[in-house]
Amino acid sequence: MTTHPSIEQHPDLAEMRSRFERATTTPRAQAVETLALLTGVYLAASAWIVGFNNLGPLTVSNLITGVAYCLIMGGFGNAYERTHSMAWAAIAIGAWTIVAPWVIAGKMDTTRSVVSNVICGAVALLLGLAMAGTAAMGGGTRTRPLRGARGTNLDPMV
Repeated sequence: MTTHPSIEQHPDLAEMRSRFERATTTPRAQAVETLALLTGVYLAASAWIVGFNNLGPLTVSNLITGVAYCLIMGGFGNAYERTHSMAWAAIAIGAWTIVAPWVIAGKMDTTRSVVSNVICGAVALLLGLAMAGTAAMGGGTRTRPLRGARGTNLDPMV
């Protein structure tokens, strides 16, 4: 009877984890995460900061999406390898924030609410895109070249 090592000890998994750790410890990734948390806090409190808290449905929407954005984007520093795909949810929250004043039932599209939501939504969307691209742009390098079917090197950098 043969025993197989667990997937946790697979060399590719260890390499991927170290790459994700390197990606999230860069100053760029830390700055994106900090700005994203501030954006989420602002989004959650924007109705009271800007002064459209009398628009109940939009106020509730911004509060919920702001808290969700903070929770999604706040998990990257601690567990990027398990949460990096959630950056796409953060992008969707940013897009929702932009269109919410026009989509939510009732007259929610006041000048204050539109300007606040469009700017905050655009920032949230861009920060989500930056976080989604962190592994690709700021991640590690491959340690082994790609090999073709006959052992030919497919990596142009080697």
